[in-house]
Formats: sequence, C-alpha cells, structure tokens
Amino acid sequence: MKILITGGAGFVGSSIGILLKQRYPHYQIFALDNLKRRGSELNLPRLKEAGIIFFHGDVRNPEDFNELPEINFIIEASAEPSVLAGINSTPDYLVNTNLSGTVNCLNFAVKKNANFIFLSTSRVYPINQIEKIIYEEKETRFNIKEKQNISGISLTGISEDFPLEGYRSIYGATKLCSEYLINEYQHFYNLKTVINRCGVLTGPWQMGKVDQGVVVLWMARHFWKQDLSYIGFNGSGKQVRDILHVNDLFELTDYQIHNIDKINGETYNVGGGKDVSVSLKELTHYCSEISGNTISINEVKENRTADISLYITDNSKVTAATGWEPKTGTKEILKNIYDWIKNNEQQLYPILK
Repeated sequence: MKILITGGAGFVGSSIGILLKQRYPHYQIFALDNLKRRGSELNLPRLKEAGIIFFHGDVRNPEDFNELPEINFIIEASAEPSVLAGINSTPDYLVNTNLSGTVNCLNFAVKKNANFIFLSTSRVYPINQIEKIIYEEKETRFNIKEKQNISGISLTGISEDFPLEGYRSIYGATKLCSEYLINEYQHFYNLKTVINRCGVLTGPWQMGKVDQGVVVLWMARHFWKQDLSYIGFNGSGKQVRDILHVNDLFELTDYQIHNIDKINGETYNVGGGKDVSVSLKELTHYCSEISGNTISINEVKENRTADISLYITDNSKVTAATGWEPKTGTKEILKNIYDWIKNNEQQLYPILK
C-alpha cells in the first residue's frame, strides 16, 4: 500500500499518517503540505521519526504533483479549515485550496488509478436550515426537541437526509462543491471514493484558534489562565457541538482504506454523536476541573457571523455500513489534550498562548 496524505503535516493528516505507519510499518506513506498553518512545522520531526516521507508542496499547484511517487490511495485532508475564511477577507486562498486543490488531487488520483478518501465537513449543511431546528434551552446547553418540521433531524442528531438548500459559509460551500465533483469523478472516471462529513475534530497536535480548533483553544486558555468569551446566543455558552478524537477518525479511515469496495461512492456523517457532545459552558467546567484553573469568561450577546446554536452528528449510516462508532468520551479527549499541552508546554507556548 502506497498512500498519499494531502495536508499531511496538518493536525488530521499527520495524526492519521503516523497512526497508519504505526499499525502498518510496511506501508509507504507520503505527506504533502505547504506548511502555511502555524504549528504544522512541529509535525515534520514527528513524520520523519514515524518513517513518513514529506514533500513540501501545495495542492493548488498541479506541477507539485509531478514530484510525487507512485501511489494507490489518496487521503485528501488539505484545507483552509476556518468557517470565517473568505467572509471578512478575500476568498481566493480558500477557494483555490479547498476546491481547485481537490480537483488537482482528483486528477492525480485518475492518473495513478488511486482510491480516494475525502475529509469534508458538517459545514456543508446550511445555516438557514440548521436555524429551523427546534430546540429547548436547558441549564447548561441547548437540546434538540423530539418533534421537528424538517427532515434529517432527530434526537440522535443531523443525518445525511438533512436539507442542503441554502447558505452555509464560503468554507462550507467549497467543501460541498468538492463533494459534487468527487461524485462526478467517481461515476465518470471510475474512481473508488468515499466522503466523510466530519464534525468538530480534535486531539493533541491541533493548533487551536478562535475560528477552528476551539476545543484545544479552550483547554489552552485554561492551562495558561487566559480569558475567553461566550459569543452569541445571549452570551450563554449553551451552543452545542459533538466532538471527535482524531484517533477515532483514524479507526474509520483504516476501515475505509481496506474496505473501499464495500463503501465506494458513499457519503457519511462522521462525528462524536450525541454521547460525545458538549456546550461551551460544559466545556468550561471540564477544562477547569482538569486543569485546576478558573478563568474569566466574557459574555457577548450578539451572534458571530456564520455561527449556529447546535450541531450533533447522527452516525447511524456510517455505523450500519462499517460497524464503526466513536470510542473516546468528552472528558478523556480533554484530559488527552491537557496532558499534551503540559508535556510540550515550551514548544506550544508561542503558538497556543
């Protein structure tokens, strides 16, 4: 097996690559990355130590693929991952990376007759449809109510049948457009593909920021005793997301690599699900409990652009097809992140603080 991971020095790409190499030492694994995101350079020694061959290149440049060796599988994990990207600034980098970059990856897959896993996002689901979800406000979080007026939403969460009509953020739009193109390549070029619409991914070696990687950001702010804010929804901190440890995503990716014929052409919602969901208010409690630190939380009542009250993944389809389900609970995820920050404090200080 010869596997190319695009975005291979990023959080998800490097994590999956290293775990694959540990489980299958005889596999050849290659990582392609432009090292644009701060902190991705810290993964280069980790990749080298794991025996992964790194190529400094950019998915936006078709010529960069000419330097790559023969491969038979691509995991497309490259992205500009910020949901705010392109809204308050030019969308050029976002569109060129998330859409044109995927096209370049697809063309390379056709050239090499390689199978293709695409890491998409729950952000393909429109904001205006999510705003129709009926929920109730509880003491620490918003909860989905049983009776709903639209399809694809239940107490379990959002399924693949959720409506796609509407606006979603430019980031989400680029990912959805990429999904449509992948379906075309799968049909007309006979590529074997699978699409994973991931919820909030997290774990060690994620360089968390306000607009992406919020779980790591939250723990880092507690670790270094810095202020945070509950933004929007009356400053309540009750907005909810499910979170998925990158190790759990790896287990699904491992299955998909080795069973691509069974799931060829499928699209799955992939996340922590209802059992591994958390509000910001609950996240604050857990981070304080684990770190031993209490910090100041500002309350900003006005909603932030493109923010939503809740998103919980319904994993029913992917679990039925593969048997996969997340194993790592919320507190275990946070303890894992805390230990990583503590053990690498000096290295992470200039990036996360």
